[in-house]
Amino acid sequence: MPQTPENPEPTRAGPTFTARAALRHPAELARRALGIDGRSPRASVAAALHGDEPETAGLNKQETAQLRGIRRFGATGAVLMAVGALGAGAQPVLQNPVQGLRVIGLPARIPSVALTLTMTGTVMIVLAWLLLGRFAIGSLQSGAVRRLNRSQLDRTLLLWIIPLSVAPPMFSKDVYSYLAQSEIAARGLDPYAIGPAGALGVDHVLTRTVPTIWRDTPAPYGPLFLWMGRGISWLTGENIVAGIFLHRLLALAGVAMIVWALPRLARRCGVAEVSALWLGAANPLLLFHLVAGIHNEALMLGLMLAGIELALRAVERSEPIRGQSLLLLLSGAALIALSSTIKIPSLLALGFVGMALARRWGGTPKAVLTAAALLCGVALVVTLVISTSSGLGVGWVHTLGTANAVRSWMSIPTLLGLGTGLAGVLLGLGDHTTAVLSLTRPIAAVAAAFITLRMLVATLVGRIHAVGALGLSLGAVVLLFPVVQPWYLLWAVLPLAAWATAPAFRVPAIVFSSIVSVILMPNGGEYQPFVIVQAAIATIFTAGTLIVITRNRLPWRVGSEQQPTVPETPDPPRDDADAESRGTGRVTPGQGLR
Repeated sequence: MPQTPENPEPTRAGPTFTARAALRHPAELARRALGIDGRSPRASVAAALHGDEPETAGLNKQETAQLRGIRRFGATGAVLMAVGALGAGAQPVLQNPVQGLRVIGLPARIPSVALTLTMTGTVMIVLAWLLLGRFAIGSLQSGAVRRLNRSQLDRTLLLWIIPLSVAPPMFSKDVYSYLAQSEIAARGLDPYAIGPAGALGVDHVLTRTVPTIWRDTPAPYGPLFLWMGRGISWLTGENIVAGIFLHRLLALAGVAMIVWALPRLARRCGVAEVSALWLGAANPLLLFHLVAGIHNEALMLGLMLAGIELALRAVERSEPIRGQSLLLLLSGAALIALSSTIKIPSLLALGFVGMALARRWGGTPKAVLTAAALLCGVALVVTLVISTSSGLGVGWVHTLGTANAVRSWMSIPTLLGLGTGLAGVLLGLGDHTTAVLSLTRPIAAVAAAFITLRMLVATLVGRIHAVGALGLSLGAVVLLFPVVQPWYLLWAVLPLAAWATAPAFRVPAIVFSSIVSVILMPNGGEYQPFVIVQAAIATIFTAGTLIVITRNRLPWRVGSEQQPTVPETPDPPRDDADAESRGTGRVTPGQGLR
């Protein structure tokens, strides 16, 4: 501790003195809270969650045969989901293309069978994903002896996505809100001031399938998404099937950007490409909710991750940031800003890119201000151009809290409020849920802001890589957000998949992704309890039977670990533009700790 007239030479050392001194000096306390005093005896978050993950040899002949079996197992599950969705999916109330057809409309007339098919397919994909993980990350403790290569993983992912991309929407009816809000914009009305019922009418074909809770609420999405939606509405009119198809193409474009950016970010952070792709792009949450569910998070996350990769190419290069490097930086910042005009949380990524840039420029307050001015200028220009060119204006900033009407059990502050309110009812004290939520939600917002600020500072001083810090911050934002939907978890899982390798992250991420993926109803609503019980029993029986049948073909046995073989000759290093930024675990002037 620096000596000052107010702080004489200490006569005793230890935590007690340090704590008292910190309390006497608010500036010192703030420095300790933000983690910039260098005194913490605990291991850093980066050390606890990240370690460089070397590339390994490819699969042997037996493992390749097992991989083909896993691929077919998951693809079969995807086909079952697609067939079951004809009756158990989030079908439109009107213009249902399978209604009344003899064969293809049969699942809609037998809801228990349709639900069983969909639930069985869901479980099969989750099981196939877990089996695939043995060839992607290997043992959670010792890693993989051999891994599948990118080509094998890409073919597997493509085979699982194709059936879901042609199936009816599943797990959510949000796409119908997209269609209705886009039609409002196409009519020249303000979707940020009026809901589907008021603008289109309660009996309009697009309003009828919008969930009741959202019929009178304005759009919470940014102008870029509604601008694209207005174009879709202009092309398809009131044709629901065609509108769903085009919105799914937008979602698939977002997924393609995720698949492009994620392995590059992983390589930049010293993580195996297939590990990041397996936990991120092949995650059942992504397959079920971004592809099958057609959520606009796909486009938001795709643009955000692609923007981060382009920006970090410039920031982590050794040459000065000018010419091509400056173009990469500005392009990356523009993509991140574009993603925020779909959903605002992705704008947080710009802060971490800015801190990485400021660290490269010396980490001084002047460097921070310069980086902030540059990137904020890009974001402001992009946002104003999109808001003005689309004709939608900036009214979207006033509707960002629309989703707070939902009380989600996955949100920590909301769960605390609901639990406290329930306890009050049981104790005869009355229902004080709303009052408690008015306390827990602001406190959670402050906690999320503090965690984000601490991660920004950690990025600036080089204790953690920008990608990892972004993932941790988004994780805090998601869990402390007033409303948490299952697919919101991907905000944090995707960047962390490219950085965090420790079991402390991977085990909860795998377990939670698996559980959440199988407990949601495919129609985006609820079934009668007896139908769910029947489908669950049939699903368990079918899945158990399939495991028994394939017990000698697929690696079901947990104890059958990979055995090392003679290492193959590694491929020669590729001479690409960002070769110097591949993960080595070292701290360089342009990079933070991985």
